[in-house]
Formats: sequence, C-alpha cells, structure tokens
Amino acid sequence: MPEIVLVVVLAAIGYLLGSIPAAIVTCRALGRPDPRTTGSRNPGATNVARTAGRDAAAITLVADLLKGVLPVLLARAISDEPVVWLLAGLGAFLGHLFPVFFGFRGGKGVATGLGVLLTATPIAGALTVATWLVTFAISRTSGLSALSAFLLAPLWVALVLPSLTVIALVAAMCALLFWRHRDNVRRLLRRGEQ
Repeated sequence: MPEIVLVVVLAAIGYLLGSIPAAIVTCRALGRPDPRTTGSRNPGATNVARTAGRDAAAITLVADLLKGVLPVLLARAISDEPVVWLLAGLGAFLGHLFPVFFGFRGGKGVATGLGVLLTATPIAGALTVATWLVTFAISRTSGLSALSAFLLAPLWVALVLPSLTVIALVAAMCALLFWRHRDNVRRLLRRGEQ
C-alpha cells in the first residue's frame, strides 16, 4: 500500500475512533446528565466529574485516553515512521474535537492528546503528564494544568525525537488544544490583570 494511502486510512480510522463521544455515551449508560447541557457544557472528564460523578469521569478519562492510544498503536504495528504514528493520532485528536457523530462539537482534547503523546513518544508523553501533575499540585486548576502541559509538550518532544516534522505535528495539536481552551485562557488573563 502506498504510504500516502496508508496515512489517509490510518488518519481516517483515528478520526472515526476519536469521534466516539465517550463522555456522552458514559453519562447516558449510567443515567447521568448530558455533559453538554450542564456545568461548562464540555463533554470531557473534568466537566463529567463535576456534573455526573467521579465514576463517570474515570470511565470518560480512560476512554478518551484510549481514543488517542489505539490509532497510534495500530500505526506503530504497520509503520516504523513516527510521522505516520502522529498523523494517525492527530486524526483521533481531530475526531475528539470535531466528532462527526455529534455535529462536530466535541471536547477540548486533553486526554486524547495525552494518549497520542504517550503512545507515539512515551518519554515526551510522560514529561507532559508530569507537567500537568506538577501544575495541578500547585494551582489546583485543571485548565491551567492542561495549558501548561501542552505548552511544553513540543519542547519535550524536541528533546527526545528531534524531527522537525514530528515537532510541527505536535505543535499543531497543541495549538488546536489552546484554541479549544480559549475561554480558559481569557479567564486566566483576566485573573492575572486583577
């Protein structure tokens, strides 16, 4: 199979997998409120924790992580190229943000993005998780922790896998995550101005 066709197929599989709305499916299965109608109205683990309980949030978190992990594992089984792995993962990430099954209105991508990083570049992924944990221990703010972690993710990738294409793909994913967190960024900036 030509490489470009392989990349398109893997990215498409990733996108369809990423489009499965774990938070919505979990809350429906458990008889909890739809996360798109309560709290921050974001179908992600943090909002599910606030509005549907920790058990629903834990299931959502694991499922969203797996959406990033599985396409990259499939790509790694087929190709030796980290760029191919990341393109498959980026497909899943885009599916999570813009799910075809729910009107292209999805989550913010933190757990799925971490799943991609942990599977494509495990050391950089672990450093990204460590950044999240340290920031959360200090700030107790999930949004700030995610932004700090993904701000540094391209640097961690550059240290362990110095490929400009790989770094650019990770940076693109991080930029999309920041864009999905734009309201969080505005709130943090307003708080800093006070």
